[in-house]
Amino acid sequence: MKQQKPMSAYLQPSPYMNFYDNKIQQLIQSFHYENEVDKIKAVYEFVRDEIKHSYDIHAMEVTRHASEVLKKGHGICYAKSHLLAALLRAINVPAGIAYQRLTLYDKPEDGYCIHALNTVYLREYNKWIRLDARGNKKGVHAEFSIEKEKLAFPIRTHLGEYDYVINFAEPHPLIIRALESYTDCCTMYNTGLPTDITEYDESENENRLLSNE
Repeated sequence: MKQQKPMSAYLQPSPYMNFYDNKIQQLIQSFHYENEVDKIKAVYEFVRDEIKHSYDIHAMEVTRHASEVLKKGHGICYAKSHLLAALLRAINVPAGIAYQRLTLYDKPEDGYCIHALNTVYLREYNKWIRLDARGNKKGVHAEFSIEKEKLAFPIRTHLGEYDYVINFAEPHPLIIRALESYTDCCTMYNTGLPTDITEYDESENENRLLSNE
């Protein structure tokens, strides 16, 4: 993996990954696992299963910061990725965010949207993996997996979908703009999600390429 930012960048708290929050600190004490991989799996499954996807439950409120997502118990994929990264960093596990460009409703003519998932560094294996805590439902089944990815949305290149190969230490500015621009989740989900994050300044957004080469 080509490194452009130090590993410490994936361990730091930030406004949207605010793991210094008291409730987050209390929560991480409940994960009683000596093995780091087991603890990562438990944290991942908590965010995937216990924090609901806002659109699935028809929640109107937009959640953004990790502490807010935990308090409200829901968020869209962007917000859930903030919480998972925050929780993992809180237990000293390097974590970042990756993005995919997906069809919004399974057909290119319906448009595209950006989907967020997480990157996690496994010290025992000396590699990064991707985990998707979006939340499982009919047709969506993501799992913790080390060797072969089991993501919520496998890329369908024939539909124009693709992975962005950047491992972001912080949420992409366009993602934050979308979250901060709306107070109604349904409106944001249907009309305000970014459709492409290709353009960015690498000199200002020093990120690690998502590759284990």
